[in-house]
Amino acid sequence: MRAFTIAAALLAGHLACQHGLAQSGLNNLWLGGFGSSAGPPFGGTNIDFFSGAADITYINREMDFRRATANITDSSGQLLFVTNGYYIADASGDTMLNGTGINPSFYTQQFPDGLHLSQSHLILPKPGTAGLHYMFHGSYDDPNLGAAMYLYLSQIDISLNGGLGGVVSKNQVLIQDTLNVGKITAVKHANGRDWWVFCHKINTDVFFRLLVTPYGVGPHEAQAIGIVRPMDGGQVCFSPDGSRFAYYWGEHDLDIFNFDRCTGLLADHVHIDIEDENAIGGVAFSPSSEVLYVSSVEDVYQYDMLAADIEASMVHVAEWDSFYSPSTVRYPVRSSATGTRRQDLHSHWQQHGSIACDQ
Repeated sequence: MRAFTIAAALLAGHLACQHGLAQSGLNNLWLGGFGSSAGPPFGGTNIDFFSGAADITYINREMDFRRATANITDSSGQLLFVTNGYYIADASGDTMLNGTGINPSFYTQQFPDGLHLSQSHLILPKPGTAGLHYMFHGSYDDPNLGAAMYLYLSQIDISLNGGLGGVVSKNQVLIQDTLNVGKITAVKHANGRDWWVFCHKINTDVFFRLLVTPYGVGPHEAQAIGIVRPMDGGQVCFSPDGSRFAYYWGEHDLDIFNFDRCTGLLADHVHIDIEDENAIGGVAFSPSSEVLYVSSVEDVYQYDMLAADIEASMVHVAEWDSFYSPSTVRYPVRSSATGTRRQDLHSHWQQHGSIACDQ
């Protein structure tokens, strides 16, 4: 069994997409890793872009991360709070005030060491309200359908508990429907203040969008465009300038859309079949928004967004060389039932729930 997508090769492109946010402080800090109690090479890793370059450090912390991870920092680049999908921790690493009980589902209860869901959590500052943050999130609710049944909203006020923050409301249902697991992403409205938040309805071609303003989160609207998406993996991503949206999963490959930041509507759908064996992967734009990178199981491709024929512009830029870091040794994982350690057979890539905004 292949262990993970070659995300290391895609990393440069994906990190570049976050450059503007890193410079503003909001999303400069990426947190990952697990099993600090086992000692190196297990444990936490921080990747900090506040200086403009990746500063990577080892961190011994209580919270473990699998795929679900989202956090936000202040304008000076300091961590405010973080979640692994099972609970929310404050800047001290302790459970945030009222930070337990998010994502109520049987699935969530099985993974106190972090949900195994990509792009399932997204944190945004509430427009016009200092210190108040929205977290959009979901779990895995219907194993038969392979779907999330809810898009939730939780609100965090960082002024509570002596500045460590507290959850003032949680698990408010914004959308109750059959949703593709994860794929929660956002982009700045053209006014530079508000946000568009997106997710997808499973077994359809329907995208749901919500507008976030100083008055709150508006009711969701739907747009049918693209191909029918069944249960899937992979990632979605807006370009740094907000003009493009990409949706990638190996089985149904790559979809690219133009995006109108005023209306929130997608247009000009381009579907690209990628000729390799893949089931999961990642997607990211360059900082200029002119190049798109796709990471499949063993390969990385790039596409020219300015080309008349985007599919024909594909360049195969990297291939996995069979190296693992760490090696394929067993690693420790907490058991949800007993708190003891169980074993897993391979390492994997931690994918960051991220936001995109106008540069």
